[in-house]
Amino acid sequence: MNRISAFASRNIKELLRDPLSYIFCLGFPIVMLIIMTLVDQSIPPESGMTVFHINNLCGGIAVFGQTFVMLFTAITISKDRNGSFLVRMYASPMTSADFTLGYMLTMLVIAVLQAVLTFAASLIISLIVGTELNIPGLLLALVVLIPSAIMFIGLGMLFGTLFSEKSAPGLCSIIISLGSFLGSVFFDAENTGGVLLTICKCLPFFYCTKSARSAVSLDLTTEQFALPLLIVCACAVVITALSMAVFSSKMKADLS
Repeated sequence: MNRISAFASRNIKELLRDPLSYIFCLGFPIVMLIIMTLVDQSIPPESGMTVFHINNLCGGIAVFGQTFVMLFTAITISKDRNGSFLVRMYASPMTSADFTLGYMLTMLVIAVLQAVLTFAASLIISLIVGTELNIPGLLLALVVLIPSAIMFIGLGMLFGTLFSEKSAPGLCSIIISLGSFLGSVFFDAENTGGVLLTICKCLPFFYCTKSARSAVSLDLTTEQFALPLLIVCACAVVITALSMAVFSSKMKADLS
């Protein structure tokens, strides 16, 4: 455990040295909250569009922010691999599980901090626009967002392990686009229906957003909350196990 915490501490220091981590991981979700709230204020009430209301928006933006945690996970791991840092570290007593858990713990701390800041900003915005936000729902959403954070971190680990420092960010950008669009962050997929909704339901991003929004509104029914959360948890377990297996395999290949 000491090895994992020491390695995680090193990773956090590396992230803190990069100003882009502040901009994208912490600042960008808040900027998107403000922009989308301004968009919401310009939409006529008779349109019936509620996806940009702050009580719906905050959960979606929190999930959207996690895609950037995925990006920085991939950048950090690919940079460590390409810079031979990990190869040198392989000579230490650390196991592949120590490395992967060290990376995951670092990024999970960032993801939780990001969600806290996003919801704090949402509360302030709700007071400005006069929309009530459910504080117990926000606290529940912080817990509900942990499985989706682990899933995105696992994807970042996978891309960072398999691809170079130049290729991994590009692949993460595709996931960011898919996660925001097909995750129903910026439009109401369920009211849209049709083929688009079917595609959304085939990917885990949709269930990340749905479980987060249901938690914020305290809509804890099986269909709206429990089932989407179960799907996200299952995806998090599978993707994390896969990323750890791939990292271990790459580590053995580098040592041979």
